[in-house]
Amino acid sequence: MARTSVQVRTTSAAVLVVAVALVLGAFALVFLVRSSLREGAETTAEQQAAALAQQISTSGLPSSTSDDFPWRVLDAEGSEVRSTPDFSDESDFSVSEEAGPYTVVVGASLEEVDDSTEALTTPLLVGVPLLLLLVGATTWIVAGRALAPVERIRREVEEITGDRLDRRVPEPASRDEIARLARTMNQMLVRLETAATRQQQFVADASHELRSPLAGIRQAAEVSRAHPDALPPGELADAVLQESARLQRLVEQLLTLARTGSARPTTDVDLDDLALAAARRIHQLSVDTTGIGPARVRGDATALTQVVRNLTDNAARHATSTVAVSVRTHGDQVELLVDDDGPGIPPGQRTRVFERFVRLDEARARDEGGSGLGLAIVHDIITAAGGTVTISPSPHGGARFTVTLPAA
Repeated sequence: MARTSVQVRTTSAAVLVVAVALVLGAFALVFLVRSSLREGAETTAEQQAAALAQQISTSGLPSSTSDDFPWRVLDAEGSEVRSTPDFSDESDFSVSEEAGPYTVVVGASLEEVDDSTEALTTPLLVGVPLLLLLVGATTWIVAGRALAPVERIRREVEEITGDRLDRRVPEPASRDEIARLARTMNQMLVRLETAATRQQQFVADASHELRSPLAGIRQAAEVSRAHPDALPPGELADAVLQESARLQRLVEQLLTLARTGSARPTTDVDLDDLALAAARRIHQLSVDTTGIGPARVRGDATALTQVVRNLTDNAARHATSTVAVSVRTHGDQVELLVDDDGPGIPPGQRTRVFERFVRLDEARARDEGGSGLGLAIVHDIITAAGGTVTISPSPHGGARFTVTLPAA
């Protein structure tokens, strides 16, 4: 049964349940009807015996004529003194009634009860199987029609492969569970297609970004090999160190992005301590930390450290002279604000900067060590932690990054 189709199992279960209910109901009906008829026959016999006893008490022994129920009258010694011609000791049951020195015995037959029971049993023996056939056929048809969309969905899903995630399963017009299943599967396919597209784009962008420092190292090495005297002493080593450091930062950021979606242990983290530590790393700029107040959030300390550092490094990279870091609590929310007095970010670009490998100023970002991944890492970590990160104009004239996280 476990390997049969849902349609077969549903039909079998429906027929079995209905069969048990009908058989039990039929037995109960026959039993109740037979008991009622027998009780009626006994009551009538008792009434007949009482009437005969009353007649004997008032007017003497009755005449020996046929009656609805055969009867006989016994004297005190148990000898028969009068009876109807059809009285028999083989009656199905009898009732007795005392009438002075006499005892009235009325016999009764259950033949009519048997006939009535048989008249009821015969239709049940024919009707119950027919009704079970009707239930089975109806359940089979209804289950088949209900499962038809599932089969269409199964056939469509069977055709979907990794390079055909643009396909969608058919959604029934109904609003039942199957329709909701189809819509959920299509939403899942949209997410898978989006993830696959992003992964392909990420691989392409990462390959491009990794190619650049490798090409720089190879170019410097080829020039030094072909023209040993063309490069000043130590310039090859400086170029290799610079490009390898850039390559290392890029690889570390790629690994950080790869880990942002995985589950990480969470603890209570003092966000103000992280902000102060990140502010101390900034040199040659004026750093305002007067807005940092005590605040605690729940999250992964390593990931949140990365968030604060990326935001402060980004502010320092674009600031003219001043960077401001603030931490404040509003009810059950904690805000981290990082301001700079740089050129700011145009409104139309404030969402785009959180995409991977996006640089608003390609040449400047490369020169200053930017990879286009720092803000993408911030966005992914904060989103995974249940927070938000937004960009707005800074009171200092540049950009303000606002991170909002649930307070611990």
